[in-house]
Amino acid sequence: MAMAQSVQGFGRTVRLGARTPVIAVSDLVSGRFPFREAVTQAWFLLSITVLPALLMAIPFGVIVAVQIGGLTSNLGATSMAGAVGGMGVIQQGAPMAAALLLGGAGASAITADLGARTVREEIDAMRTLGIDPTRRLVAPRMVAMVLVAPVLSVLIIVIAVIASFVVAVVGQGVVAGSYWQSFGAYASTTDLWICLLKSVIFGFVVVVIASRRGLEAAGGARGVADAVNAAVVLGIVASMVINVIITQVTALFIPIQVI
Repeated sequence: MAMAQSVQGFGRTVRLGARTPVIAVSDLVSGRFPFREAVTQAWFLLSITVLPALLMAIPFGVIVAVQIGGLTSNLGATSMAGAVGGMGVIQQGAPMAAALLLGGAGASAITADLGARTVREEIDAMRTLGIDPTRRLVAPRMVAMVLVAPVLSVLIIVIAVIASFVVAVVGQGVVAGSYWQSFGAYASTTDLWICLLKSVIFGFVVVVIASRRGLEAAGGARGVADAVNAAVVLGIVASMVINVIITQVTALFIPIQVI
């Protein structure tokens, strides 16, 4: 029974994930898309994730610099600190940090909002009036999430790389010019595009899971709380699994260029 319910829930999530982009694109083309709602949701997501992103990126950059600095120092390759640290931040650190923020703060807010509307029977009332909740509520949140996700990734990359650079130069004696030279030699626009693509996919997965959980919440406040917990956990776990798959695929078709 539990397995059947899990399969059915996965099917409903996939159906919502397939239906929402189609609705968003069709509404954008026809001019019916609720831009104001999307902008409001995007601003809300930024307001609750930018500060945590900054607070996460600084220690992340410091940790990368310390760990990579010790390794490159032992190998006598301190000039490669920028390349190794930058690649780690761009390829893995930034998109996963964005996924954690969106899967935590973003997913919990979306699920709580939609879940509260569901238990108050607002969603049923919308359907009775002929208003599609997916078109009115889910599509704007999906667009907002996939727009905010790459912005967070870029912000995390900038702050983490600067923090790593400061620690490497001030604390480990790495020459500033060699740091940026090695960073520029190995980091490419392809890595940045892959990072942005990852963040968009993570944001899309998170918002679909959060919306589905919110629209199916039941049982009052306790049900909404359970839906929030499930959305956060499932969104983060799904992002991690997808990250592994994307990493393996990109490593197979886009190998690291050794200069």
